This record gives sequence, structure tokens and C-alpha cells, in this order.
Amino acid sequence: MPRSFLLILAVAALLRAPFLNHAIQGDDYYYLAGAQHAQIDPLHPHHARYVFMGMELDMRGHSHPPGNAWLLGAILAVTGDIAEVPFHVAYCSFSLLAACAVWSLARRFVPERATEATLLFLAIPAFVVNGNSLEADLPFLAFWLASTAAFAGAVERRSGLRLAGSAILLAATALCAYQSVVLVPVLGYFLWQRQRQWRIAWLVVLIPPLTLLAWQAMEWVTSGAPPVSVLAGHMQQQGFQRLEAKLKSAAALLAHLAWMICPLLAVVAFRRVSRTVLAIVAVAALGAGWAYDWHPLFWVSFGIGLLIAIAVAARWREWESAWLLLFLGAALVLFFAGSARYLLPLGAPLAFLVARELRDRPLLLRAGFAFNLVLGLAMATANYQHWEGYRDFAKRIAGDIQSRRTWINGEWGLRFYTEAEGALALVRGKILRPGQALVSMQLDEQLPFTAGGGQLVRVAEATIQPTVPLRLIGLGTRSGYSSVGFGVRPFDFGAGPADRVWLSHIAEHKPELTWLPMNAPDSDAHIISGIYQLEENRWRWATSRAMVALKSPAEPKPLAAEVYIPDASPVRKLTLQMDGKTVAELVIPKPGLFQVTAPPHKPAGETATLTLLADADFSPPRDNRRLSLVLTGIGFRE
Repeated sequence: MPRSFLLILAVAALLRAPFLNHAIQGDDYYYLAGAQHAQIDPLHPHHARYVFMGMELDMRGHSHPPGNAWLLGAILAVTGDIAEVPFHVAYCSFSLLAACAVWSLARRFVPERATEATLLFLAIPAFVVNGNSLEADLPFLAFWLASTAAFAGAVERRSGLRLAGSAILLAATALCAYQSVVLVPVLGYFLWQRQRQWRIAWLVVLIPPLTLLAWQAMEWVTSGAPPVSVLAGHMQQQGFQRLEAKLKSAAALLAHLAWMICPLLAVVAFRRVSRTVLAIVAVAALGAGWAYDWHPLFWVSFGIGLLIAIAVAARWREWESAWLLLFLGAALVLFFAGSARYLLPLGAPLAFLVARELRDRPLLLRAGFAFNLVLGLAMATANYQHWEGYRDFAKRIAGDIQSRRTWINGEWGLRFYTEAEGALALVRGKILRPGQALVSMQLDEQLPFTAGGGQLVRVAEATIQPTVPLRLIGLGTRSGYSSVGFGVRPFDFGAGPADRVWLSHIAEHKPELTWLPMNAPDSDAHIISGIYQLEENRWRWATSRAMVALKSPAEPKPLAAEVYIPDASPVRKLTLQMDGKTVAELVIPKPGLFQVTAPPHKPAGETATLTLLADADFSPPRDNRRLSLVLTGIGFRE
């Protein structure tokens, strides 16, 4: 066995060793939900249902096929419980498989610098960081590379046995990600160049889409709907396919491309372009900076990424270039979040092209490897510390969670670890009650809820602050490493907190206001249910049943509710109740501003409950809330 191959295996294993106890992170939670469902329904792991962004969703609409859920489900069946170390140890096999596949391809396409090319691939920051995740990216990458290596070997040797192996690996690739269909033109181009008369090989090329079609058909027959139709519904509901989202994602992906290989290596390797091309790149980079982010880390990275794409396009006849261009083009069109990990399948051909261009400069190649390795390990360490902070906080408040009903207003690892202690996922518009508790995080979108007339009192909090001054995601940063929802930079620098998390108890609160304007400082403590978050600092959306708790006036006073009925609302009748008894009704002839009024009343107790009822509601596009009207104030008038 060649020494260089042993070196490759050692580097791949050592990349994972420090992170075997990595906390659950990112979308690991959702894949693990599928793995858990696989224990009771092995054939349909994606028939699980879970709460995502405050909405209960059908996992059949997940953005990936069930391959990764099956893999995690198999590990869970062996371990009996979700534990970080055994799961990450098992997933190390995919890093080793990817390293072996790239080594095999590198010996075939850049034999004089196979070791350096493979090391460049292993040092890709996204591989170093996301190889520690339980998401589908690593298995997908490993199967993609292994199937490609097996297919290339089969075609060049016209080996039926290797072709059969590639067929199995291609099916596994397809079950891990929909973008596996890009292998059809990638492998088809290779076959066309070398063995275009080999008919059986053309059938193997079609295995990814055929596998996906077979799985869709199986799901359709057994559950009544193909997963792709459920996914399309989720996409439309969330507005993920909007043009502006696609353009921002494309800009971020080009910036990520610059850091797949050390940017200096990329510039030196692809520097032989005309002044016209350089001028186009410069103008495009400045335009992207003007449109999205003037920080040099973004627009310089965008420019280098665009330079790589243009330089590679000029040599499209080379198979590695075609591979890179085909996948990059698909990524720019298909994806909307712009995450760095999306580009992992083009890391190998990029490494081959750079190693071939700089084959006479091995020291430069090794320096580029060292630079990216240090950067990748620093990013992975910051990432480790970020997610570790959620795990530590969940352990710290475990007693509180177990002693009272607790809700989690957040996602990712914080949700996994708090749910493991007994917390429940918060849904939009949830009514919490005094005596319950709520775990919150500043980094993620906070879902609307009401405290049932109670008051939130913080009893524990923590600041998540990695010691490494790099941020892949975090407060006050504009890194688009994971999603363009946070920014478009390939990563960001900063020593500030990545997140803040806290635990609040919902305490009893005695109402202090008789008239409740929606922008009152303590209005949330008076809202029982059916009223959403404050908007424009003056009004709130309300459902068809909005309830508030108010202080009873000393003397009888008239009641009123100030509302606005928008054009989209079907509401035509409003009813105002006090302590369950109707005190006023109003017919709504058309949209507009209205006031529901009642004669003077004095409640029997110290506290009065007012309820505003509407006869209809509606749900706006890309919003799962049921809305009826806009409320600006309600209560006893002076």
C-alpha cells in the first residue's frame, strides 16, 4: 500500500478525531427525527411529523430523500439511543470513503500530483466543518465520489464488475439527495468521451433519476402522495423559490467557491485570462458588493469565485471542468440558501484542475493545503464551541425543564437537547399559561405566542461565545456560510457572542390597565390569547377569538375595541364579550376602520376578561397564521 495513500487516510481520520463528541447541530435534528421514526416504520422514515419554524409539517416534504434517515436509523437500531460519539464514529467512514475515492480519481487524472490534489480536497473548509455533521451532505458526497471513481474505472477498463459496483453506489447517492441527478450529464460526458458505444454503461448513467422515480412511485402507492408534491407545497408556502432568494444564493455560492481551494492558489492557477475578462469580473464583483454587501470579504471572494468559473468554462472540453461547471450551474439554479456545503461535490474537480495547473510548484500546493487546513480547523473549532454552548445550557436547566411544562422557542441543537430533557416545540400562536416555562434563543426567529395573561421572568441565561474569532453564524455577523438569511460573506470575523439563550418562567400577573393599547409597554402581560406580536409599534394582528385580561374600573365605564378590517379579510360581524357575556355586536359593511362599543359596565371582580369575536378569518400567502383583523386598542374607555 503506497505511503501517500496511508497519509491520505491518516489525514482524513485525524480531521474527525477532535470532533467525535460534537454536539447535535443545524439540521441534524430533522434527520434524527426520521431515524427515530424508522424504528417503528423502517420503510418510511420520512413519514414522521415534526414542528418546523412553528408549523407542524409532514417530513415527506423534506428537501432530501430518506437515505440519510435510513443510515442514522441503522446506527440508532444498534446503539439504542442517540449519543454523539458512536454516531460520529460511524460517520467517519464516509470521510474515509470520500478520501479513498478522490485519491483514486486523482491518480487517474492528475497522477503527478495525486497526493497534493487529494490533500487540497481534504482541506476544503466546508469538508472540514460539515464532515462533523449528521446531515446528508457527507454521505451524499462520499457516495457521489465513490460512484464516480467506480464508474470512471469501469469505463476505462470496460469492467462489468466495476460498473455493477458503480450502479449500487449511484443508487445510494440518489437516495441521499435530489441533486444526484446532476451525475447524469457528468458521467454521461465522461462516457461519451471514452466509451460511447458501451450501451449498458448508458443505462447505469440513468440510475440516479430512475432510483428517485422508483422511490417516488413507492411512496405514492403506499401513502397516496409522491414526496416531491409535498415538497413543492412546502417550497411554495415558504416562498423559497422567489427570484430574489435565488440571486442572493447564487452570489453567496460564488463567494464560497473562492474558498473551496486557497484563494491565492485559485488566483495563481487561473490567472491566464484576458484583460476583458478581468474587467468583467471586477465590475461584477463591485456590482455584487453594491447589491448585497460592501465588505471586501464578500465582493473580493465573489470576484475570485467568478474568475474561477470563467476560467474553468474556457476549458469545458476537459471532463473535470465539465463536472465543475455542470454542478455549479445546477447549484446556482436549484438552491436558495446559498450554503457552503452545497458546493462540496465540485471540490474534487477543482482540486484536480488547480493541482494540474501548479504541478511544477509543489511547495505552493502544500502551502495552500496548510492554509486551508488551518482555516478549516479554526472554523470547525468555532462551530464546535457554538453548538457545545447549547448542549451545556440544556444540561444546566434540565431540572427546571423536568419540573414544569417547558416550551422551546428555537431550533437546531438547542431544541434537540431541551426536548431530550422533556421540553416541547413551540408552535406559532401558542397560548402559554402561568406556571409553565419557555426556553428562547436570540439568534433564531422568535415565534409569536401569548403568555396567557402571565408575565415572563428570566431565571437563567447564557451567552454562547466561541473563543476562536471566526463566525459561521452568529449575532451581529453577516456570514452566509450556512444560509444567506444571515448574510452573504463566506464566513465572518468577530469576537462577540454567537447567540444568547435564556429560560423564563411564566408568573401570575395582576392586570394593571383598564384600557389596553397594543403598544403599551406591558401589553403582552395582559394578552391571554389570539393576538400576535406588535407591528409598527402600534397595532397587532388578531385571530377570530382575541382575549385580554384587564383591571376592573372603580366605576362603570363604556367598553370599546378599535379595529381595522383589511381588504383581504372576510370578516363581516364582530362581537364583544365581557367575562363570557355579549355586551356589543357590530355588522361590518365593508373593509375599513371600526369601533365596537358597549355602554358602561363594571365587572364583578377585580379583573375582567374581554373577548373580541369575528365571524371569519383568512391566511395570507406564505403565512400559516389564521387572521381576522388588526387591533389597535381594547378595554374600558375613560
